[in-house]
Amino acid sequence: MGLLSTLTVATCYCSGRLVARHFSRGVRPGGEELSRLRLDDLAPTPRLELLFGLSPCLLALRAARRRVARLLLQAGRAGLQGERAELLREAEARDIPVLRPRRKKLDALCRHQVHQGVCMEVSPLRPRPCREAEEVSSGDDHQQLCLVLEGLQDPRNLGAVLRSAHFLGVDKVIISQRNSCPLTPVVSKASAGAMEVMDVFSTDDLAVFLQAKAQQGWLVAGTVGCPGPEISQSSQTPIMSCLEFLWDQPTLLVLGNEGSGLSQEVQASCRLLLTILPGRQLPPGLESLNVSVAAGILLHSICSQRKGFRAVEKTEKPLQDPQEPPTMSKGL
Repeated sequence: MGLLSTLTVATCYCSGRLVARHFSRGVRPGGEELSRLRLDDLAPTPRLELLFGLSPCLLALRAARRRVARLLLQAGRAGLQGERAELLREAEARDIPVLRPRRKKLDALCRHQVHQGVCMEVSPLRPRPCREAEEVSSGDDHQQLCLVLEGLQDPRNLGAVLRSAHFLGVDKVIISQRNSCPLTPVVSKASAGAMEVMDVFSTDDLAVFLQAKAQQGWLVAGTVGCPGPEISQSSQTPIMSCLEFLWDQPTLLVLGNEGSGLSQEVQASCRLLLTILPGRQLPPGLESLNVSVAAGILLHSICSQRKGFRAVEKTEKPLQDPQEPPTMSKGL
């Protein structure tokens, strides 16, 4: 009887298993202890994954493409402001449970990724079937651009490419199912959340897809590294600098694997190959760029030809204070 008066046993059913907790005399089940009971089982279930980072979580909530089970906001922050406050409002409006774990708990859940104090337990995001992308016809708009990725395997490369594609105005992204990185939370974080709002499709036969689009009037342009004399002579497909490319028809820009580039089958489906010329003589081993950097350069060289792109540049306000006299440059 004395033991019962000093110790109370609380049992709860949590995520399919019984959890027992002991409360000392004078501490009732509730408050921080009850919160701790809920936090003991924070690991995502097999069908869910943990999205982390402020922008990915906020954009995922806005896009509403995922099912959101819980929002985890780091405890201890002095008030929630800005985007964190917006996250909380969005979650409350949709009746999403909000938990406030400590920093160490979030670090462990995210395996010490940079989570910025924000995580969400969500359903996975899958690429859409490629047949939906095939429904897009060239129409009257000659300046349509789709980015095709064959065998990108590094999630941070894929995320950086998606971020550049979204920023520069790419219409759609198509990835190959074979040997490609899935759309993971790491990809979403590397894309700053662009993965949550970008139209991403996948196909199990990339060469057939490219051939079908070519028959519909699309230009299939592949990409290669800096071509040496041996590459230029052996290639049956014309190679052109991206700065010389004229964007006058709907185009599919195809980027290959980080190590091996485009497969022979896919390269054979390309009408021309674009490359980035270096600014100096390069030593062996430095003849190519990181695929995400190359994607940004290639996409900018094409998208800068878009109608209205130059007009936006001209209407932007100058960085210099108009009251100050213009500074004269003595040359580059």
